[in-house]
Amino acid sequence: MKKTIIKIFIAGAVIISASSCKKFLTEESLTKVDESKVYSDIGLTETSLKGIYGSWKNIRTDEQGLITMMGTDELQQGAFQMKSDAAKGGLDRYDGNLNSLLNQLANQWNLRWPVINEAAKIIKGIDKPGIAPDSKEAHVLGEAYFIRGFVDFELAMYWGEIPIRDLNREKELGFRRQPLKDVWAFIINDLTRASTLCPQTNDPGRATSGAALAMLGKAYMSAPESTGLRSFDKAREAFEKMMGRYTLVPYKDLWDYAKGNTAESILEFQFSPVYPNNNKLQFQIGSRAVQAFFGDGCYYSGYDKVVPTIHAYETVANGGVWEDGDLRRNESIRYDFTYYGETPTLDPILWEDLGNDYDELKPHIKKYEDFRTDKHTDNKINNEWNSGKNIPVLRLADIKLCYAECLNELNKTGDAVAVVNEVRTRAWGGTLPNDKRWNVMSQVDFRTNIMEERIRELFAENWRRIDLIRTGKLLELVKARNKWTKQSGTIQPFNTLFPIPDSEMKLNPQITPQDQNPGYK
Repeated sequence: MKKTIIKIFIAGAVIISASSCKKFLTEESLTKVDESKVYSDIGLTETSLKGIYGSWKNIRTDEQGLITMMGTDELQQGAFQMKSDAAKGGLDRYDGNLNSLLNQLANQWNLRWPVINEAAKIIKGIDKPGIAPDSKEAHVLGEAYFIRGFVDFELAMYWGEIPIRDLNREKELGFRRQPLKDVWAFIINDLTRASTLCPQTNDPGRATSGAALAMLGKAYMSAPESTGLRSFDKAREAFEKMMGRYTLVPYKDLWDYAKGNTAESILEFQFSPVYPNNNKLQFQIGSRAVQAFFGDGCYYSGYDKVVPTIHAYETVANGGVWEDGDLRRNESIRYDFTYYGETPTLDPILWEDLGNDYDELKPHIKKYEDFRTDKHTDNKINNEWNSGKNIPVLRLADIKLCYAECLNELNKTGDAVAVVNEVRTRAWGGTLPNDKRWNVMSQVDFRTNIMEERIRELFAENWRRIDLIRTGKLLELVKARNKWTKQSGTIQPFNTLFPIPDSEMKLNPQITPQDQNPGYK
């Protein structure tokens, strides 16, 4: 019975990739005949929950794990990728190719709905009056609320108005996009419920009350001002309730595959360098020049799907973000491609004919490199496609920086500076030089500086687009710092949101072309 449920959920996740939100959500589940048994047996319900976690973390693997990181001031697509795939290139050029027909965006939309729907089923099935606090049922329910709230948060940040999946109000809500205020009230309610129901500790890769409070704080910071729900004070309160449960660790430990789930980790997706639990990220983010020179058995080979922008890899002196002595720089970004004494060249890939745009030996993402896949190890993997480091979702340094933002917005800039200095002290190995210590600054200057600090701390951890959207800085900073956006000169204010996929509008009669986000066809 348990195996059957898992197989059915995985099949559903495959079906949705070619379907609309409505088609998936109205399709009779193959487990329908057993749902009453599933939700009366907490063991079966938890098995279903584990299946949801599996599908959720898979959104962060392979190329689909990079799509929402493209087109920012932090990451851009590699030159060969831009040349060979004009449609996907629209994610960085913000030109006419960024439209409702773009398959990569449809995939992002579609992959998230089965996760939301299955979480909604658990919530409807077991959220009954009198559920015992701190019981297994309460914990499973809290985790389902957390997952639905988190994934809805992402969808609302990227697309704005979205359908609300409350199965107790299905007839009322239907499958149409709901007003932003209702969407964000729903997200905040889910994360509030999760914060009271989730366990304080849990198995690695599963939600806790600390994770729920962290996301609740992010939701209060990110809710559009037009909803009336943005509250830096409520965000501050949520962060203060959970930060003391976690501790900053040496920055390099965060990227050591032998030290997963550190004391700083609030939530991270669990992977290993063994198929099918590998994350495949290195295959996408490594260097084509390295691959052509040394083969797939070099652990930093790859295909340049995304590379750092100049701003994200250069020093402050050269117009970038990095200050002398910041240990995060060389943990986050690979600058040297020398491999066992031999330095690769562009010679094997000159056929690409990229002119001055060759970037395969310019700086690359380093955080997710997994030496266990290298041909010189004893693992016998010999292929970077099997990279399997855990992927951070939430960690304490991120929340400390969010908390500092809240303090600044609450006119406590001095306190905010002190919190940022805690994170920066770790970045200099525990002793922060006086000339690197933040001092008194204006509220406006803090807003500018914290956005730079978040690149240094959270480079390539999938928060940048959300940071740019919630602060209203996407248009300004991407246009100035992303090479392809700057070249095209076509980014417009409406590009802050993604277009609703054409497939959704064709298959869901409750979302029509008239419901499309402004500016898109």
